[in-house]
Amino acid sequence: MDNLIQAKPDLSLPINYVLDTNVLIHDPNALLNFDEHRVIIPMTVLEELDKLKTGKHTIAADCRQAIRAIDTILGSASPQEIEQGVPIRRGDRSPPNGSLTILMPQHANNVSYLPNHINDNTIINTLCQMQQHRPDDRIVLVTKDINMRLKARGCGIESEDYHNDQLVSDIAQLSKGYYEIAGNFWDNIAQVETIQLEGKTIHYLPREGILQDVYPNMFILDAQGIIGRITEVTEEQVTLLHLHYNQLIDQEAWGLKPLDIYQAMALNLLLDPDVHLVNLTGAAGSGKTILALAAAIEMTVVTKRFRRIIATRSVQGLDEDIGFLPGTEEEKMEPWLGAITDNLEALHCDDECTTSSVDYIMEKVPLHFKSLNYIRGRSFQQSLIIIDESQNLTPHQIKTIITRAGNASKVICLGNLAQIDTPYLSATSSGLTYLTERFKGFKHGGNIQLKAVPRSLLAEFAEANL
Repeated sequence: MDNLIQAKPDLSLPINYVLDTNVLIHDPNALLNFDEHRVIIPMTVLEELDKLKTGKHTIAADCRQAIRAIDTILGSASPQEIEQGVPIRRGDRSPPNGSLTILMPQHANNVSYLPNHINDNTIINTLCQMQQHRPDDRIVLVTKDINMRLKARGCGIESEDYHNDQLVSDIAQLSKGYYEIAGNFWDNIAQVETIQLEGKTIHYLPREGILQDVYPNMFILDAQGIIGRITEVTEEQVTLLHLHYNQLIDQEAWGLKPLDIYQAMALNLLLDPDVHLVNLTGAAGSGKTILALAAAIEMTVVTKRFRRIIATRSVQGLDEDIGFLPGTEEEKMEPWLGAITDNLEALHCDDECTTSSVDYIMEKVPLHFKSLNYIRGRSFQQSLIIIDESQNLTPHQIKTIITRAGNASKVICLGNLAQIDTPYLSATSSGLTYLTERFKGFKHGGNIQLKAVPRSLLAEFAEANL
């Protein structure tokens, strides 16, 4: 491999970013996010996109969108212009920033090859040849495949993950939806203006000190039992709605009462008609699904705020398996949404006949199970949309779902960032993390990280020790 060791390239020059297939599937518009640098798409990547573009699955739609994005930029450019790099135009921005090139495989002598029967190896071999011909250029392979990054580095090619939609480097930095203060909250406040409005106590506080990084619908609680919810944030002022601890704990949805203050805060957001997006995170068994389901039934059957409940979940495993199950779309989706029916049983476990109660609810409540593969292009009006296992969605996929919400609809995202099953996704690149960070300033959205594991003593011990 000595022939691959080159002098360090000039870091001031534009970088040649080579995109792997999984990057374009993760974000079909990824090639627009490299600013003034040169974006390179290997011919092998185009072939992989072509193989995956057919069908109604989510991955096929992403491939088609990526191909259209490439075609839009290349347009009618000649082969010579494509080889030199076609300028990437982004809306009305002028002049164009960066360029796009299609990289053809080349043959060169004195280059160490990986076995060429694997597409990843073909791409790496092509980059080795490119590096040999252009030793002064900085070439960076961008892929979400960790093993491919390792192989590329072993061959002397710089490689990195796609970071454009990773808004936090550590999920410990992610907002919990509440701010716990060890002492007395009021000891940290220099001045306050309090008014009574329609039976509510509202505090106007200066945005400084401990309130510098707060956002709408975030909760404040302290060791003295004081609790409030921030309703508005400006550059200089924070509006805090005073809440009563006992009222929060005693609130109820379809017979379900919160077991702790964290579930109480979550239920407060779920039942609020002015909050259109709620995402609940937490460990397995922390009550995410049962809270969302109880609130959904309450708002559909009792208050009739919504006409129907739409339950769906991440596409992991769905693309390959849903077509082989018999029955309608809802019957096919039912095995994947067992958490919903399990929690329906839990809500009625004290009834004289749990099975009859669940059957009654399934008949009474307009509950629809939908596949994410067929959700594109839909518009759900006056609907409550529950997205389970949303930690397995990419930022692009979660955007696709949330934009389906029409007038008077509400979206509830549920997930556990410690249980990601989708290849190429991590806790920091998950769509749920992206959603939490992007929407924390949205005055009609809120999030809560549930803390306890009240499912059972066994579940709590397993979460902490396994």
